[in-house]
Amino acid sequence: MNRGRAILKTQLNRLKDGRGQGYGKDYEPFIQASDNKAPSEGYLIRELGWKTGRIHHILSKEECRYLMVLTWPDTVVDIREQYPLTPIERSIEIAEQLNIKHAHLDGEPVHATTDVMITIETEKGLKDVVRTVKPPDKLTPRTLELF
Repeated sequence: MNRGRAILKTQLNRLKDGRGQGYGKDYEPFIQASDNKAPSEGYLIRELGWKTGRIHHILSKEECRYLMVLTWPDTVVDIREQYPLTPIERSIEIAEQLNIKHAHLDGEPVHATTDVMITIETEKGLKDVVRTVKPPDKLTPRTLELF
């Protein structure tokens, strides 16, 4: 089995186990700090979020800083990090429409994730907002495509 198929199998098992699903205290991140054995930037943090009442799994110092910023506004009602973009068929369709290559490994499509899914309270009700967090010096043309 190639690495892409192995990763996709792992991702499907995570979804089956309820990762990347839920809201508030019941949300379980799709990628958890313990999943990354060798972080590229040496940053794996588990942080108790007082707004969500659960442990957040942070994979970079930029994500950590952003989480801190998000905890203060009263309009932010939920923060879900390492959020999967599902279903994979829809993200593949969007990539095709934009004429970019979908996230893949060894030619196998894999689930893309976003750093943070934020639920905010607006005058018109609750609204989900997707955010990615990356320092400017790490923005490659491919990274921007995936964003």
